[in-house]
Amino acid sequence: MASVFWDMHGVIFIDYLEKGKTITGEYYCGLLDKLKEEIKKNRPYLNKKKVLFLHDNAPSHRSLKSQAKLNELRFEMLPHPPYSPDLAPSDYYLFPNLKRWLQGKRFTSNEQVELETDGYFAELSKSYYTKGIEMLKDRWTKCIELKGDYVEGK
Repeated sequence: MASVFWDMHGVIFIDYLEKGKTITGEYYCGLLDKLKEEIKKNRPYLNKKKVLFLHDNAPSHRSLKSQAKLNELRFEMLPHPPYSPDLAPSDYYLFPNLKRWLQGKRFTSNEQVELETDGYFAELSKSYYTKGIEMLKDRWTKCIELKGDYVEGK
């Protein structure tokens, strides 16, 4: 499983979960610390700005430990309604395209999958990532207009 942290400029970092492991609140807090370090290194202009942060409602994201970590890191959480993959850019944009890219390819190791995935994201232009984030504005507005109903297919 891959956790991909990205913004309109591209991937900030990817974490590949070891096979057989689960993302817990504690593990996710470690990812958030790593994200903060990668932001400092790769997006230094954000160091003095508040980071707007959107993730879904997975249990590890909602854990008290994760919420405390997000507050400690001074990330401003965007609200995410339950069961709304149509408002998660990774779910409606980033991962479907990655799945199409990987479809039909055969790998003999996890390392090969990781290399292919890293290569896929590295080849994407900044405009690709910008489009995915810009789509969120329209989807968010539509969700409000629909009073929280699903955006897809409407």
